[in-house]
Amino acid sequence: MSLKDKIDIKNLPQHIAIIMDGNGRWAKMRGKHRVFGHEQGVISVRETAEAAAEIGVKFLTLYAFSTENWKRPATEVEALMKLLVQTIHQETKTLTDNDIRLKAIGDLDSLDENCRKELIEAMNTTASNKRMDLVLALSYSGRWELTETFKALANKVRSGILNPDDITQEVISNNLNTAGMPEPELLIRTSGECRISNFLIWQSAYTELYFTSKLWPDFRKEDLYEAIIDYQQRERRFGKVSEQIKSCR
Repeated sequence: MSLKDKIDIKNLPQHIAIIMDGNGRWAKMRGKHRVFGHEQGVISVRETAEAAAEIGVKFLTLYAFSTENWKRPATEVEALMKLLVQTIHQETKTLTDNDIRLKAIGDLDSLDENCRKELIEAMNTTASNKRMDLVLALSYSGRWELTETFKALANKVRSGILNPDDITQEVISNNLNTAGMPEPELLIRTSGECRISNFLIWQSAYTELYFTSKLWPDFRKEDLYEAIIDYQQRERRFGKVSEQIKSCR
C-alpha cells in the first residue's frame, strides 16, 4: 500500500518548500561529474511536482539556484544554466498537461539571457493553469530578498508614498517576492543537512521543518508522502498552548 493512502487530505499543507540538496554528492558516489547529479535531479523534480499536484497541494517552491551558487566553478554554473533552459523547454508541455502554473522568485535579471527568455516564455504559456503553482527560486536567497524589500520600502518612504509608522509585518510580506502566496507550512530538505541555507527566512518563521538523509536524485513520490504524513502528526501552535489549539477544533 502506498503512503499516499495514509495522508489526511483535509490536513494538507497548502504550500510546501523544498531545498533540493545532494545532487553533487550523489554523482560523486557514482564516480560521475556533479552535473550528472543535477541531470538526475530533474527526474525528482518531475515526480515531486506531479505527486504534489495530484494530492491537492496548491504551491510547491523549489530552491533551484541560490545567490551563493554563483560562487561555484564557472563550468558548473554554465552547465546548470544550460540544463535549466533545456528542462524548462522540455517540461512546459507536461506542466500544461497537469494544469500546473510555473512561477519564479529571485534576481531573475542576473540569469543567463537564454535562461531568462525560456523561463518567461514558460511562465506566460502556463499562466492560466490553476491546479498548482510550481515556484522556482532562482538566483535567490532570503537575505537578498529582504535587502531588496527594505530598499523598496525605504524608497517609498523617501518619496512620501509610505509613512514609516505604517510599515507592518503585513506590509513587508506584501513586498516580498512571494507576495500573494501563503507562507510554507512544510519545508523539506534532502541530503541529511539540517539548516535552511538562506531560503525563505522571513516566510518560514512558523514553518515545520523536515530533514531526510535521502539525496535529491533519490527523492520520489513516496518520500514526499512520508514528509507530509510526518507534518500531519505535528501540532502547530503558533505561540499558543496545546489546550488552546484543541479548544478551537
